[in-house]
Amino acid sequence: MFKNIGFAITGSFCTHDKALSAIKALCEKYNVIPIVSDMVYKTDTRFGNAKDLLENLERVTGNKVVHDIVQAEPIGPKNMIDVLVIAPCTGNTLSKLANAITDNAVTMVAKAHLRNNKPVVIGISSNDALGKNSENLGRLINSKNVYFVPMGQDDYLKKPNSLICDFGKIEETINSSFTQKQLQPIFITL
Repeated sequence: MFKNIGFAITGSFCTHDKALSAIKALCEKYNVIPIVSDMVYKTDTRFGNAKDLLENLERVTGNKVVHDIVQAEPIGPKNMIDVLVIAPCTGNTLSKLANAITDNAVTMVAKAHLRNNKPVVIGISSNDALGKNSENLGRLINSKNVYFVPMGQDDYLKKPNSLICDFGKIEETINSSFTQKQLQPIFITL
């Protein structure tokens, strides 16, 4: 059974409260190491400021936030986590993962974790997932050890290319990833 979860947060600032709720639930059973992208680490938005999010992550998890490549690099070689969750995972991060670009803490941990043959669970939140980024989504859906939290269109009339995961299904997706199965259905109605 797994014990240590790396939980990475990328942009999609409007969903950070959902990610924090998912992290709180996971912390009741597991050790959660928070990881954030550069943008999350330094960007204040109308949805909140970076400092408050980082403080909340450290308070809830009891662990320091990993926010740069130097901090992230040892996580893979030291086998510090059993599963990596990236939620929200933006279209930008999705494209980096699909094209093997390692330029921040999140993509560094993902690369090393996949190299260790361990599961990466992606909770997508992107306004262009069904647009140009659908190529990257397709690439990753067909990648070994990559599993998606079930997702759906959050506003198909105003944002027809947008997808968002069901943050309430993160733990179920993690459990399914350890049986090497994608939780189904992968596309749901929100």
